[in-house]
Amino acid sequence: MRHLLTILFLAFTSTTFSQGIPENVHRVLFLGNSITYAGSYVNYIETYFISQYPKQHIEFINVGLPSETVSGLSEEGHAGGKFPRPDLHERLDRVLSLTHPDLVFACYGMNDGIYKPFDEGRFKLYKDGINWLHNAVIKTGAKIIHITPPIYDELKGKKVGYASVLDKYSDWLISQKDMQKWEVIDLHYPMKNYLEAHRKVDAEFNLDGFYLAADGVHPGELGHWIMARSILQYLGAKEVAQAPDLLSTLKPEKKPLLELVTKRQAIMKDAWLTACGHKRPDMKIGLPLEEAKQKTEEVSAKIDEIRK
Repeated sequence: MRHLLTILFLAFTSTTFSQGIPENVHRVLFLGNSITYAGSYVNYIETYFISQYPKQHIEFINVGLPSETVSGLSEEGHAGGKFPRPDLHERLDRVLSLTHPDLVFACYGMNDGIYKPFDEGRFKLYKDGINWLHNAVIKTGAKIIHITPPIYDELKGKKVGYASVLDKYSDWLISQKDMQKWEVIDLHYPMKNYLEAHRKVDAEFNLDGFYLAADGVHPGELGHWIMARSILQYLGAKEVAQAPDLLSTLKPEKKPLLELVTKRQAIMKDAWLTACGHKRPDMKIGLPLEEAKQKTEEVSAKIDEIRK
């Protein structure tokens, strides 16, 4: 019996997504911090799948929560001392119970080193948190794909040494692909390579100003596209590799999808967050879920018309 369970476990964890999102996946959940809550990379991914797989109806649910960690850590005086960083441990059970995802994308790390130099104790808490998250999702029967944290830009963020902290966190997460046969998408190094290449060009022409995140943390639209592109490539969309943005990958008649998806997600992500509950103050109160779905019915109808 134990041997059979081992075989089943290995078969499950070795599942790959190089051919896209399987047809038996109907709900995809995105977990993360403020970068996920901002949502552009989520919107790009949803728009792409609607445009390329019109008959595959997937509900993309964004429950990213600003300031959140998976390590449970919070620096002293966070947010001016108004509140500690929210901890995913506090809400994950409620999120999974309410959303019932078939597939989860999880992007943590940016906040987990709490913007301080590398420390083994903090690193251990991050690894413990990721392992806990992985097991909690698997126990529900859903699959999980881990995403490396985006880069931290020290020139903009001014926290010297924190970029290398996220390198270490990303390296460890990437190593779990072999160590534990996890599904892991690396977007950290594609972002880092892109930034360094453009900074090098700027230096050659005595220019100063290229960045992906104005504050060193939160990517702009280009940064979100690099994130989405890395995820889409992992899911088999090789044709996006050289695309400068999402719209360049869409047929003219499909381009309105991005604005519609963004509009629907703006309403639904707050509704989902509020319904699931959290301890992060100063967040917009979302509509009750049924009311939010009713409010987006017209948008959804337009999306369905374009996807035909």
